[in-house]
Amino acid sequence: MARRPTVADLAREAGVSVATVDRVLNARLPVRPQTAHRVYEAAEAIGYHGLGLIRRRAEEALPLYRFGFLLQRPDQLFYQDFARALDQATLVPHADFRAQPTIRFLPSQKPSDIVANLGELAPHVDTIGMVAIDHPAVTAAVADVEASGKPVFSLLSDFATGVRRGYIGTNNRKVGRTAGWLVAKAAPTAGKVAVFVGSHRFHGHEMREIGFRSYLREAAPDLAIIDTQVSLEDAGLAHEATLDILRRYPDLVAIYLAGGGTEGVISALREESMAGRVVLVCNEINPVTHAALADNIATALIATPLAALSQALVDLMAGALARPQAESVGQTFLPFDIFVSENI
Repeated sequence: MARRPTVADLAREAGVSVATVDRVLNARLPVRPQTAHRVYEAAEAIGYHGLGLIRRRAEEALPLYRFGFLLQRPDQLFYQDFARALDQATLVPHADFRAQPTIRFLPSQKPSDIVANLGELAPHVDTIGMVAIDHPAVTAAVADVEASGKPVFSLLSDFATGVRRGYIGTNNRKVGRTAGWLVAKAAPTAGKVAVFVGSHRFHGHEMREIGFRSYLREAAPDLAIIDTQVSLEDAGLAHEATLDILRRYPDLVAIYLAGGGTEGVISALREESMAGRVVLVCNEINPVTHAALADNIATALIATPLAALSQALVDLMAGALARPQAESVGQTFLPFDIFVSENI
């Protein structure tokens, strides 16, 4: 029978004294988090019988970071998925800190609602990541939170540049140009193209629209873009706008959703039996868009890698708390995913 590892074996494997291991096991005196973590890794490596206790002690030695997140509409599948990804990213074990997440959803895009919710959340957390429009009132509120020593990060769509600590998401101009490339390749003939944004004040939507228009202007001048449609991230509004466009533009060949309202556009195209007749490029992979690809309602999806983004965000937020005097991290771009019917 193999000999059961002893405290002395554990100390030797971790490169610390027996007294240090005793302090970790029995919480007699404070131990540096790095030391407690090293003891835990050694216990795991040699199969020490008190692994669960050591893990708890190592976690207790870590600083607790309270992460706050403000997302958009809770009725949207994308933000439900984003909330789950953020929750998972904060709750998995981390070597340098413990995390406590608080996730809230904004009731609207009104600057007053954003400012009020930011003000309510800030006292209860140490750092905030949020999805918001770019507006002077929001910038002023972010400046106040930053001045209180709590880093703020813009997610998905940038805002408060020069004030917020950093941005993380996709490169939205590249997303728009990629959508333009997809539409140009898939459109069966010359004709009209519609673009939907959630709001003109979403910087990310604006950059996607700019990228999309610039690509078509350069590479597909026979595709004429009609006036931009604003959905306010509302599926009902997007549904009605799509039906109206289909009636007014019989030569419509493509739709690009740079912002929300995807479910409404898809339902309108289904209602009018437009599968395969209008190219549709939209965002994010979820049961609704997956079914749209499978049924030839959607041509392609450009999706945010939510798990990777959430983990990178948590690392950036923790880094900002560990090094409060560090400068802004600027913009962090993650590669986006592209889905078509053949790879879902």
